[in-house]
Amino acid sequence: MIDLILVFNSIALGIGLAMDAFSVSLANGLHEPDMPRKRLCGIAFVYAFFQCMMPLLGWACVHTIESAFSAVQGLIPWIAFILLLYIGINMIVDGIKEKKAPEGASSDKQLTWKELAIQGIATSIDALSVGFTISDYGPGAALFSAFIIGAETFVICVFGLFIGKKAGTKLSWKASVLGGSILTLIGVEILVKGLLKI
Repeated sequence: MIDLILVFNSIALGIGLAMDAFSVSLANGLHEPDMPRKRLCGIAFVYAFFQCMMPLLGWACVHTIESAFSAVQGLIPWIAFILLLYIGINMIVDGIKEKKAPEGASSDKQLTWKELAIQGIATSIDALSVGFTISDYGPGAALFSAFIIGAETFVICVFGLFIGKKAGTKLSWKASVLGGSILTLIGVEILVKGLLKI
């Protein structure tokens, strides 16, 4: 029998955790307005994968190396900030280069899968802390909860990428600058929230 409280808690956690991934998806949609559907789904899957794996990794840490995990927890906001700042600045630079390019020339530079994986890690690394939230769950329940969080993230990110694509087609080079600025601001927000908890 499905535990409705487990399902409800997982859905609530998933919505909260997916908001950063949604914002990054929006930025990526702006950056790549001509993104094909297959790539769109692939990008959403990358974010969903990391959002699913991080709570499980956190759960495993709580059950094995809790003291070591607690010591590293203060670095999590800094790691997310640095990763998002790096990619955000690159996107802003690409947008400025595109603006300076001769008329008719366009930058078709896409984020690599490596960069997308970095985004996935940066936007989901705070979900490691969810390991504490679900630490009372057994392995099966923790896996089920993580699956719900990942599935929600996928749907939310597809939505964000689609919205970004639609807006990006009207913004030209400004889309890359705006997208990079959004990523940078998300990084700052994660850092500030993390520092306020300390």
